[in-house]
Amino acid sequence: MKTRFTEMFGVEHPIVQGGMQWVGRAELVSAVANAGALGFLSALTQPTPEALAAEIRRCRDMTDKPFGVNLTILPTINPPPYAEYRHAIIDSGVKIVETAGYKPQEHVDVFKQHGVKVIHKCTAVRHALSAERMGVDAISIDGFECAGHPGEDDIPGLILIPCAADKVKIPILASGGFGDARGLVAALALGADGINMGTRFCATKEAPIHETFKQTLVEHDERSTDLIFRTYKNTARVARNAISQQVLATEAEGKSFEAVAHLVRGIRGREGFETGQLDHGVWSAGMVQGLIHDIPTVRELIERITSEAEAIIRGRLAAVLG
Repeated sequence: MKTRFTEMFGVEHPIVQGGMQWVGRAELVSAVANAGALGFLSALTQPTPEALAAEIRRCRDMTDKPFGVNLTILPTINPPPYAEYRHAIIDSGVKIVETAGYKPQEHVDVFKQHGVKVIHKCTAVRHALSAERMGVDAISIDGFECAGHPGEDDIPGLILIPCAADKVKIPILASGGFGDARGLVAALALGADGINMGTRFCATKEAPIHETFKQTLVEHDERSTDLIFRTYKNTARVARNAISQQVLATEAEGKSFEAVAHLVRGIRGREGFETGQLDHGVWSAGMVQGLIHDIPTVRELIERITSEAEAIIRGRLAAVLG
């Protein structure tokens, strides 16, 4: 399949493994690249810019195909040294970056000055248009079904993707709720140039998380998520567990974020992924859990999606036209 996305970013398949905190490591990203798709290391998974540079080198030792780095900018009192992470990416020779979060203009400008292509993640058409004006090369539009932060508008992909395609001129990746060939075909029909998958890639052999989490993704269905932080206007979709339920109960009591901060610390999520303790912290997962029925290798997953998508296009859809 050739789309504006595959042509611009030099990959075989219109499939992206987006940046995922604690999960976007060299083992997974290199496997995605070797299978002909585009994977992203997660910069802030690494504790320092120097550690990120080392992870980039480790990934490059595992693949000679294109891969990128995700840099998520979050408004916080004590921000990480974003400029140093940015320079680690540039100095390492990475030519594709996925940005997300708060006011990326400074980073976009510097990346573009160094010949780096930028994909910006958005949750609304107005944000996508803003990113386009900033000069990014492509956008990833996250529907309400997605894991992580879906924004506050609650617009599902079936509406959000074509709304974006009607107004955005640069290539678009459809994100949120994608995990199989039917989703890829639907995204292309809605006007996207490819799909971005996160949760689905967590349930693969190469994903660097405990097997218990992978099996839980198989066992869960599309109802197995919670929307936390709604009362704080920072909604996050996570897998339903004891901690997410406790957070919701605390929010229902009208308490401030400080009352749940100790429950949702990132370190707890990382420790859970490493030890297999499902209720140790919150962990991101999308509604696409309802479409996850096995734990294949990354190559098996990508080849299945692309071959079945071609079969749908040449078979079922062609038959509709007689």
